[in-house]
Amino acid sequence: MSDYSGPNPGNKNNQMSFLEHLEVLRWVLMRIVIVLFILACVVYIYRDFVFEHIVMSSKEMDFWTYVKFCETSQYLNSIWPNFIDSDVMCFDPIDPKFLPGKVTGKFMTAMLVALIGALIIGFPYILWEFWRFLKPALYPKEKKSAKGLVFFSSLLFACGILFGYFIINPLSVHFLIGFELGTDTLDYFPMNSFMGIVASTTLAAGVMFELPVLVYFLSKAGIVSPDGMKKYRKHSFVATLVIAAIITPPDVVSQIIVAIPIVILYELSIFISKSVNKRREI
Repeated sequence: MSDYSGPNPGNKNNQMSFLEHLEVLRWVLMRIVIVLFILACVVYIYRDFVFEHIVMSSKEMDFWTYVKFCETSQYLNSIWPNFIDSDVMCFDPIDPKFLPGKVTGKFMTAMLVALIGALIIGFPYILWEFWRFLKPALYPKEKKSAKGLVFFSSLLFACGILFGYFIINPLSVHFLIGFELGTDTLDYFPMNSFMGIVASTTLAAGVMFELPVLVYFLSKAGIVSPDGMKKYRKHSFVATLVIAAIITPPDVVSQIIVAIPIVILYELSIFISKSVNKRREI
């Protein structure tokens, strides 16, 4: 069988057959699965703490976000009493009750939370493993330009997770649970539905914060240009406001809080794309 050569055929690690590369990739995936399994087991063992203090905590009115929002409005009221009410950013109490759903509902929810927790905690390791797999196939210049990829990707992902958990998640939870139909209803909800809101808003924010990394590679490939991103900047801002309006309560303050980091990420991505294009022209 003929040798398989990657982009950097001078590297001896690239002088492997296609099946040998598949074997290396198989071991990479196996190590990732093993690490995720161990992390999932740890999350599952401490599920009482995870559910009480992490997953379900945004339904409690002493959640960090609710407290800080209210304190912020009170502080702003002390500065501009004629413009801002002291309770404008304070949240009304909610008291939801949860049902397990099916007989297996509680167990399956615990398993899913363990898996999601493992993915979040193990994200840097997953990136590192794939980076180790791809690194030998890169030219020295490409390795240098991608230096710090795992660190910055992990940092952005962590920032996104925190933003999703402490901002988007509580705003969404409070709005959806506190939403009134105009008739008396019992606030009983499936547990996995609540967990789905927490997980989806948190993970979505983590992925969203990877936009600068994605733009970096698309710019390296010549698919994205700073001029193109500037051209569609207004369209992106409108889309951002629409997204913020969908995932937050119908008030301007919450929408602006969610929209600001997305706009900052977009502007940062333009700067990154511009920098990459300058290097390509040299």
